[in-house]
Amino acid sequence: MKIIFFGTPNFAATNLKYLLEKGFEIVAIVTPPDSRKGRGKQLKLCAVKEVGLENNIPVLQPLKLRDEEFISKLKNYNADLFVVVAFRMLPKKVWGIPKLGTINLHTSLLPNYRGAAPINWVLINGENQTGITTFFIDNKIDSGKIILQEKVELTNNTTAAELHNTLMNNGSRLLTNTLEIIRDGDATQNAQVLTSDMREAPKLTKELLKIDWGKSANDIHNLIRGLSPFLDSQTKLKDVAICPSAWFTLQDENGLLKRIKIHLSEVIKSESKQLTSIKTDNKSYLNIVTSNNEISILNLQAEGKNPMTIQQFLQGNKITNNHKVL
Repeated sequence: MKIIFFGTPNFAATNLKYLLEKGFEIVAIVTPPDSRKGRGKQLKLCAVKEVGLENNIPVLQPLKLRDEEFISKLKNYNADLFVVVAFRMLPKKVWGIPKLGTINLHTSLLPNYRGAAPINWVLINGENQTGITTFFIDNKIDSGKIILQEKVELTNNTTAAELHNTLMNNGSRLLTNTLEIIRDGDATQNAQVLTSDMREAPKLTKELLKIDWGKSANDIHNLIRGLSPFLDSQTKLKDVAICPSAWFTLQDENGLLKRIKIHLSEVIKSESKQLTSIKTDNKSYLNIVTSNNEISILNLQAEGKNPMTIQQFLQGNKITNNHKVL
């Protein structure tokens, strides 16, 4: 079974490596054109392309997916199946090419959380369960017939980075199982059953990232962990694009404003009604009062600085009664 793989970030690259290790025949890879990133604007290869080059697999990088020359190249490979992981939406003239169809790996239990950011939204909404789905692509986003699904349990402290890695690793195995049953002709196709309580996973906006301290402590904690790039207090995810971090503005005693990203937090019970007031011993903790209870900041990042624990932050920043949370 000849396969063309579509993908971009490390999440997709990990899946691609796993398929190669399992002996699947990847005849070509499709990924976006190289881009220049960082302060020096150096040319950066995406993770999927790097895997392709390491394994001597042809890499196609079309500017436009509807380009006729690109379409012709795809057809010339005579692939049986296209596999899509963390890639943009394909037009029908692409996904309709292979005889066995085009499948996608999606990081939620479809039909729940269709869209661009399911990893973030299941945590922001405080779900206790999510999962991964393989399905055949059709005309609408994330609406095709389901092949396989696998559930993943969540805790009240699961971060986006943790969930990313869990679904990446579990997804590699689920994708392999999916390809095996398609190859053997045993794949079932189950139509998605829509319900009234379905939730979507739209693209993250800048407005979403700013913390509203008038919300409950649980809602704020869920926002923070749903946008957090940290696997634990010291380890940061490489693919930070999916984890832009929640933030707030701290005004110091001189009126200067600092944008502070919060990477890790916990909820502390409190009877205080002084919204946005700061509680700290200037050594080991810094809590902010919400509409109910408090948010204790565990790991943060001041604008222009590296991430640090709250203890490290307080060593160089004394908080006074004149500091304000905005």
